[in-house]
Amino acid sequence: MDKKYILAVDQGTTSSRAILFDHDGHIASVAQHEFTQIFPKDGWVEHDPMELLFSQTLSIDECCRAVNAGPEDIAAIGITNQRETAVLWDRETGRPVYNAIVWQCRRTADYIEQLKAKGHEPMITEKTGLIADAYFSGSKIKWILDNVPEARQLAQEHRLLFGTIDTWLIWNMTGGKSHVTDYTNASRTMLFNIDELCWDKELCALLDVPMDILPQVLPSSARFGVVHSTRGLEAVDGVPILGLAGDQHAALFGQGCYLPGQAKNTYGTGCFLLMNTGEKRVRSKNRLLTTIAWGLDGKVEYALEGSVFNAGSVIKWLRDDLRIVDSAPQCSELAASVSNAGGLYLVPAFTGLGAPHWDMYARGTMFGLSRATGRAQIARAVIEAIAYQVADLTDAMEKDSNITLKELRVDGGASQSDVLMQFQADLLAVPLDRPESVECTAMGAAMLAGLKCGFWTKEDLPGLRRSSRIFTPEMGDEERRKRYDGWLKALHSTIEHSKQ
Repeated sequence: MDKKYILAVDQGTTSSRAILFDHDGHIASVAQHEFTQIFPKDGWVEHDPMELLFSQTLSIDECCRAVNAGPEDIAAIGITNQRETAVLWDRETGRPVYNAIVWQCRRTADYIEQLKAKGHEPMITEKTGLIADAYFSGSKIKWILDNVPEARQLAQEHRLLFGTIDTWLIWNMTGGKSHVTDYTNASRTMLFNIDELCWDKELCALLDVPMDILPQVLPSSARFGVVHSTRGLEAVDGVPILGLAGDQHAALFGQGCYLPGQAKNTYGTGCFLLMNTGEKRVRSKNRLLTTIAWGLDGKVEYALEGSVFNAGSVIKWLRDDLRIVDSAPQCSELAASVSNAGGLYLVPAFTGLGAPHWDMYARGTMFGLSRATGRAQIARAVIEAIAYQVADLTDAMEKDSNITLKELRVDGGASQSDVLMQFQADLLAVPLDRPESVECTAMGAAMLAGLKCGFWTKEDLPGLRRSSRIFTPEMGDEERRKRYDGWLKALHSTIEHSKQ
């Protein structure tokens, strides 16, 4: 193929990025823009869909300009996105009827509790592989429909459209011609049947969501549309969008976890641990999620997933709100300056606890404060809190899959912290494999697009991921148990407090 690049559009929770990959899987250019985080009330999280779209368009434009790339240079576009975040908009005006309700948002927790009290959770789990939780898109859609009068009216007039962020981007990038999503994103809405691979009528009726507002669902490597030139997108005018996967699924693919039992953890705003289970759906007994890993070559593969709501966001809290550090690297430097947190434990349940606890009402707590506690101990407790939460997930995943983890592949911004990676390896007692490029999420989306257009073959894919460093366990068993027992005590105290 004479084209030089695949463009990966990586729309995350705190920033929008665009990355151009060449044939060798190397990054030719990258651009990134942060956007506003909106917190209207305690536990509520929103984004302005128009600001989000603008930040992504700006990133695409800058990324292409950096290497003077135009449509003639770019073979295809792959998109990966923050999942579960819900947008509803008017198909005629293109304007959102409300801000995007972000995956972290807990405003629908009480409604979810009502569903559970009425006995609906077993049916939800059986059809979707998910538990009933405010995390997923379904109850967010219902909230907008019930609380924004314009939304119900537009739905009755067949003018309303719903999408997760991928759908919103594609609809705008194609000039409103494509209202689509893929299996991975659909599987996170709490409205999609992951066995029958379709929107579920019973679930839509339960949540009072009109089915005609939902997008068409396609495999993860498919033709999602063609970019229609609008301001800022001239560099990709006419380029096909051929790959799409939610961020964690794209990372699993980009990390080369193609075989059952292979697992990766992404250290982003949250932490997301996924294990490939192949074409077999594994039903969790330890409150993990069953999700679609990807749809490719006429097949669907599944994964077990555990989600931590607050990981990199805790470092951001330390930087932006407490102002204890000026940057994420400084947090790691401070943490590395002490050998432990001096008995300090942070449970960062700022927006509740995710898997395997699923406590929507828990809030952040700190245990073990003393006069000896300083900036370094707090930074260390933040770093260790991320690793402890991942240890909770791996324990549950090994029990569900009957597979003992032999290695964990890692990526995401916080995986660049050596002190975090070493402590994680110590805590799990398995090696951690960090690749040369931690942009595995974007790489996975690029791979899915590249496969569809012949930019890469399946045989090419393993060589695109290169290991940078292997972190091997150094901590003794007794010390590991002591540290983890301290975490469990802090965790259980937090959960008990949330019940009061």
